[in-house]
Amino acid sequence: MHFTFCPHCGTKLISREIGDEGLIPYCEKCEIPLWDMFTTSIIAAVVNEYGEIALLRQNYVSKTNHVCVAGVMKIGESAEETVIREVKEEINQDVESLEFIASFPYEKKDLLMLGYKAVVKKKDFKLSVEVDSAEWVKPEEALSLLREGGIAWQLVKRVTGQ
Repeated sequence: MHFTFCPHCGTKLISREIGDEGLIPYCEKCEIPLWDMFTTSIIAAVVNEYGEIALLRQNYVSKTNHVCVAGVMKIGESAEETVIREVKEEINQDVESLEFIASFPYEKKDLLMLGYKAVVKKKDFKLSVEVDSAEWVKPEEALSLLREGGIAWQLVKRVTGQ
């Protein structure tokens, strides 16, 4: 999000040189710089004890490709807590261990996605209303079901070592 007006007082912002950051939107009334903001979210490659990866279909995300579990961090929640919550909410799996893999900027939606490998013990899926379907996929088949080059694809590629 790029600020044009101060979210605190409503004053139109000016550009001001802030150290080595360059020109930054600045509120003269509140005397504060307002850097562009993004939403922090997680994306998780959920892997079971057999090495299978949970891939989801969410038609509101993509009508052609599968996706990984993902979700927005809530205020006061750590990234790890978000992964555990989202995996439970979306596919009803209990995370046993987590490994941070990489961060992925997603400029199209002003997101920073924190990528994790979430290890679970395989059990039946119970899907949230935002998930149309889910399946356990062998690692060698997973990349072909994801959008090539997309964030989920990059994450699964790293997690599976392909």
